[in-house]
Amino acid sequence: MAKPITKIAPVVLTEKEKEEQSLEKVVQDVARNAEGIQETLKLLQELHDSGILEALNAAIESKEQIAKIAVGQLLRPPVTNMINNAMATAGALAELDPEMTKKLVSSLTKGLQKAEEGLENNSRVGVFDLVKALKDPDINRAIGFGLNLLKGIGEGLKQ
Repeated sequence: MAKPITKIAPVVLTEKEKEEQSLEKVVQDVARNAEGIQETLKLLQELHDSGILEALNAAIESKEQIAKIAVGQLLRPPVTNMINNAMATAGALAELDPEMTKKLVSSLTKGLQKAEEGLENNSRVGVFDLVKALKDPDINRAIGFGLNLLKGIGEGLKQ
């Protein structure tokens, strides 16, 4: 009776056989993706013809110099001021009530429309017109809002 096989010898490929397998896999991949590869080659040729590919290569070769310039530009006081202002504005916007902001923007739009209508009429406003306007509830509400806004700004400025 025969003895069972207990040791299986692994197949050892030579370097040439490994290269042939790799090459065969690449050929299969190219065959499966021929259309995409042709489109990519066409794109590369267009980039080369237009000079963009050369510019990209030069930028990649000069990446350290470009990074130094970019960092230098970011550290300039106007840029850091802009970043700080953007962060402060974002912080202030985060504190505002969205409903109030929506109401204020809507009111501003309506106010600008009314102001434009007033400009088109080209009517003059006298002292008595101002006194009469104070009795209008909409104008009185806006003036009260403006005065309270100015009060709050003044309080904020003394801190």
